[in-house]
Amino acid sequence: QVQLVESGGGLAQAGGSLRLSCAASGGTFSRAAMGWFRQAPGKEREFVASTSWYGGNTAYADFVKGRFTISRDNAKNTVYLQMNSLKPEDTAVYYCAAHSQAYGFDIYSREDDYDAWGQGTQVTVSS
Repeated sequence: QVQLVESGGGLAQAGGSLRLSCAASGGTFSRAAMGWFRQAPGKEREFVASTSWYGGNTAYADFVKGRFTISRDNAKNTVYLQMNSLKPEDTAVYYCAAHSQAYGFDIYSREDDYDAWGQGTQVTVSS
């Protein structure tokens, strides 16, 4: 099974940018669909973005479209989340997740679709 470790979280001002990284080890990262989720205080965890392992398919939650970009580097076993134009409501713990042995073009937006999770990284956006 894939093990995941997120990094890159921190404090940003509204309108600023952060790039999250998620390093994978074990398993077969190159054949895993990857996703980012977030959980704000007092709220349920929600889908942010996902990418397939083949074909470059991506999907985004409406509230991040045009601001966040998910990408992956299979040579580095890493998936990224570039976050631009940050808003205070983006404050949350961000988690990356892996769907191992995914079909090449498939992307997933449900938590139940993922079988491996990182520990999360805190993102705080000040106004």
